Amino acid sequence: MSAADHLATVEAEIARACKDARRDRSEVTLIAVSKTFEADAIRPVLAAGQRVFGENRVQEAKGKWPALVAEFAGTELHLIGPLQSNKAKDAVALFDAIHSVDRDSLCEALSKVLPQAGRNVDLFVQINTGEEPQKAGIAPQDADAFLAACRERWGLTIGGLMCIPPVDEAPAPHFALCAKIAKRNGLSKLSMGMSADFATAIAFGATHVRVGSAIFGHR
Repeated sequence: MSAADHLATVEAEIARACKDARRDRSEVTLIAVSKTFEADAIRPVLAAGQRVFGENRVQEAKGKWPALVAEFAGTELHLIGPLQSNKAKDAVALFDAIHSVDRDSLCEALSKVLPQAGRNVDLFVQINTGEEPQKAGIAPQDADAFLAACRERWGLTIGGLMCIPPVDEAPAPHFALCAKIAKRNGLSKLSMGMSADFATAIAFGATHVRVGSAIFGHR
């Protein structure tokens, strides 16, 4: 099967998950995760109609996406990997959304570069729902205070939350926790769910699902 065929399969599975959750398909954005794939592998997915893509690294995205964005109108890029503060300016210039806001130094950098950028960038705060020491993100118990600081101290508009559940645990409780934090903070967007668990994420209110291997295959 081609990547375009895999995309169609994923689209059908998202539609089914939305129906099961009694949600409208339009409430869920599919982010095709194209990190590590070259432009030639991405182009057929663009040609099949997909317009929202996720990348992990600013430098890699800078190398391949400007030409693709010029070729395929309406393309959106989402940064789903960790962002170094010194790359904030480049990230804001290239990406339409950043899913990994997770510390004061990054908030400070974003607060300086966003007003100069002249474009809206959707910001998501990453929640480390499993409190894994090797993983980025804000601990759940610190989320409310961090979100308040984003707004009040740094003047940032946060659109939603992102989480990546531990690989060895059932994802549902982590999605439920992320959704609960979002709700009490008045946030409408939830970036949750990947190739193996996006249907579960949709059941718990995900508005953005990040699907890579189910579309592009394994790297």
